[in-house]
Amino acid sequence: MRKNSTKLIILAIVAIIFILLYGFYDIKGGFDYAFPRRMIKVGAMVITGIAIAYSTVVFQTITQNRILTPSVMGIDSMYEVVQTLIFFFAGATSIWVVNKYLNFAIAILAMILFALLLYRFLFRADKYPIFLLLLIGMILGTLLGNLVTFLQVLIDPVEYLSLQSLLFANFSKVNGDLLLVAAAIIFIAFIYGFLIMHKLDVMNLGRENAINLGINYDRMMMTVLILSSVLIATATALVGPITFLGLIVANLAYQFFATYKHTILILGASLISVIALVGGQFLLEHVFELRTTLSVIINFVGGIYFIYLLLKESRAAR
Repeated sequence: MRKNSTKLIILAIVAIIFILLYGFYDIKGGFDYAFPRRMIKVGAMVITGIAIAYSTVVFQTITQNRILTPSVMGIDSMYEVVQTLIFFFAGATSIWVVNKYLNFAIAILAMILFALLLYRFLFRADKYPIFLLLLIGMILGTLLGNLVTFLQVLIDPVEYLSLQSLLFANFSKVNGDLLLVAAAIIFIAFIYGFLIMHKLDVMNLGRENAINLGINYDRMMMTVLILSSVLIATATALVGPITFLGLIVANLAYQFFATYKHTILILGASLISVIALVGGQFLLEHVFELRTTLSVIINFVGGIYFIYLLLKESRAAR
C-alpha cells in the first residue's frame, strides 16, 4: 500500500511538472492573453483524461477483460455520425454547427441515448451474455463508420474540411464555457462513481462471488455501463474521439500498481492519462511544431499496444 502511494505521488509530481511547463514555457506575446488560453487547454486535457481513465477501468471491471474499452460499443462512431449528419443536411454554417452549446448538447445526448437504447434492448442478464452485447456493439460501430464514410463522400469538399476538424481530438479549439459545462457533468458523475468504488472492488471477484457478498450485480453492471457512457460521451463531445487512450492508460495502471483497489487504479490511470495528454501536447507544440495531432499519435501507439495485448492474451491462453 505504501509503495503504491509513493508511485501515485511520483505520477502526481510528473503531471504537475508537465502542466507547469505547458502553462509557462515559451510564452510569446502578452502573458494575460496566452496563459488563460493555455489553461483552458490544460483543463480540457485533465477533464478528458480523468473521464476516459475512469470509464475504461470500470468498464473493464464489469466485462472482466482488459482489452475491451467503451469505444468498442460504438459511442465514438455515434459522435462521428451526428457531426456528419449535421454537416450533410444543414451545412457548416448552420446554427447546429456555429452554436457550440447546441452542437455539444446534441452530440452528448445522441451518444448517451445510443448507449441507453443499446443496453435497454440488447442487455438482459438472464438472457444475453455481456460479450454478445459487446459483439453487437462492435458490429454497430462498424456499420456507423461505413455510414459516415458514405455521407462524407457526398459532402461538399470545403465543408468536409471543416467536418474533419471535429472528427479528431483537438484541444486547441476548446470553448471555455463548454469546458465548465463538461467539468460540471464529469464532476457529478465522478462523485457518484467514487461512492461505488468499494462495490467495484467486490465485482472484480466475478459475478458469483459478488452476488454471494451481497452485491446486486445486474443492477450495478447497468449503473456502471451508463456512468461509463456519460463520461465517455462528455469527453468525446468536448474535444473529439481518442480511441486508444483508455486502453493504454488502464493497462499501464494495472501493470504499474498491481492491485485490485479501484481507488488506486483509477487515480493512477487518471494521472497517467493527464501526463500522456499534457506531456504529449507539450512535445507536439514545442518539439514537433504541430506537424500532426495528438490523437493521431495516441491512436498509432495505442494500435501497436492493442496488438501487443492481443498477442499476450493469445500466448497466455495456450
